[in-house]
Amino acid sequence: MHNILKVFFVPLLCSLVLQGCGSSSSDDDEPIVKPTPNTVVWQQVAEDATQALVTHFWNGGEGYFNSLPDVADVQHNQYWPQAHAMDVVIDAYLRTGSSGYRVLFDKWHDGIKKKAGNSYFNDFYDDEEWICLTMLRLYDCTKEQKYLDTAQLLWDDIQNAWNTKYCGGGMAWRKSQPWSKNACSNGPAGIIAARMYNIQKRDADLDLAKRIYNWERDNLYAAGTGAVYDSMNGQSGNSITNWVFTYNQGTFVGMCYELYRITGENLYLRDAVRASSYTLSSLSDLSESVLKDEGTGDGGLFKGIFVRYFTLLLQDSHLEQSDKTRFVAYLKHNAEVLKEKGMQPQKLIGCNWARNNSAVDLGTQVSGCALFEAMAILSGADGL
Repeated sequence: MHNILKVFFVPLLCSLVLQGCGSSSSDDDEPIVKPTPNTVVWQQVAEDATQALVTHFWNGGEGYFNSLPDVADVQHNQYWPQAHAMDVVIDAYLRTGSSGYRVLFDKWHDGIKKKAGNSYFNDFYDDEEWICLTMLRLYDCTKEQKYLDTAQLLWDDIQNAWNTKYCGGGMAWRKSQPWSKNACSNGPAGIIAARMYNIQKRDADLDLAKRIYNWERDNLYAAGTGAVYDSMNGQSGNSITNWVFTYNQGTFVGMCYELYRITGENLYLRDAVRASSYTLSSLSDLSESVLKDEGTGDGGLFKGIFVRYFTLLLQDSHLEQSDKTRFVAYLKHNAEVLKEKGMQPQKLIGCNWARNNSAVDLGTQVSGCALFEAMAILSGADGL
């Protein structure tokens, strides 16, 4: 991530759908939707939005997603948003079993590498982490070794982000700035480490996941409130940049969730709940009680990332019923507001979920799709 926000720093659903893809058995290109009276058919809402993503953003000739609707990227495409766009396609494949979604997997795997200079590597560790996470989801879906191989290739490089020279540990944000330890490079890395452990059972991966969690909890997490701060600068006395964004909340929640599933230790679950509660209470648009507008570009993706990992948490059977009830109600309200007030012509989605005239780009479309795909999963599980 190095567009709008990064300039300030210089001085699933294989998992979203219970970590599995085996439930998708149909090869039909159309989802099976069973409407019930007076109930929103979230599967169809998700299908409409995700079809709009593919129709207006997918560059079939090159195998990646364009940054703007119906405009081909000529010289540059944003690298890290590619992962989140493909995550939505994976969600849709899990929901429908459609070969129309499945056929994009291989094209994307090759296309993003070519577009990024014929390499998956990047100066920004967090960019590599997002791509790695999506490769792991593609492996979960298909069991094709090439996706795991690419994930491992990236993971081998990403682990170099950990250093104790600055800030006492933590994953560096970028290779050229080993002193900058950011939430956006630690949370996703912790999720990768836990998922790699789940696949390959290497103790070193689980150990690293725990170290990353401990470092982020000790340095960027406010345990009293649930806020996850943006970054620590090891060149300026370990000063904290206390910006709080929805996506950093989300990846901390996701890391806690993964570690809780592996270990059963309640601290992880408590932290995930508290970080989620903070997001709902402090990062919402008070006029509409939906996740706030964080702009386009990098910020356009933030809400969708939170939604992805938040949805994992609220499906956990050990979550207190009172927490589950309010979490599900909040997510459902967001989806209803977006559906009724935020949808634009051609099913495009802007940065403000309560306005049908806000700016649209790849990130904003992906975030809205992630919300609707999450609701499709939850409505199937809970009959929402």
